[in-house]
Amino acid sequence: MTREADRRPLTMDDDLRVSDLPAHVSLTGRLLISPPQLGDPNFERSVVLMLAHNADGALGLVLNQPTTLACREVVPSWEDAICAPMNVFRGGPVETQAVIALARTDRRGDDRPVWAWLFDEVGTVDLELGLDAFDAVGQVRVFAGYAGWGALQLESELAGDGWYVVNALPGDAFTDDPAHLWANVLRRQRAELAKVALFPPDPSSN
Repeated sequence: MTREADRRPLTMDDDLRVSDLPAHVSLTGRLLISPPQLGDPNFERSVVLMLAHNADGALGLVLNQPTTLACREVVPSWEDAICAPMNVFRGGPVETQAVIALARTDRRGDDRPVWAWLFDEVGTVDLELGLDAFDAVGQVRVFAGYAGWGALQLESELAGDGWYVVNALPGDAFTDDPAHLWANVLRRQRAELAKVALFPPDPSSN
């Protein structure tokens, strides 16, 4: 049995081939990319940023599913920091009334009550405290709901090649072009995985 103390985060130098991932590797701060024909409409061509991954389960946010709801209708006090498109994003199918925000700061590793560091200059921010409570925030993106997995559920999906696991860049969470994020992330990967970006949405049309 893997001890919780043995779990470690991946580094940027790790080989992220799913078949080689040991059970004790945490995917926190990494991206899950859905295969082109996943078969689940909740995650069709989705890019999921992992916020937490441990022995109890995993939690992430889908980065490329904007809604038509304007952020000013939900968190008006943060409007000046919201990045384009300035709409609430659908973070996943779990607890869709829950609001989670990602923020970008130039203070790497900064950790205080309003801010929870995730990777590089990206972390989650407490929207209830208001923008004035955090003087170094740059871009902010607001999500409704999240993607969640129970204990060993994500590991089972990974073992079945249900996801590609890749490194995240800070700009992924704040892209102004979410419609092309899935393909753009894939294109920057190694040769074989980059080719997946060319897979047509409807293979039968070719």
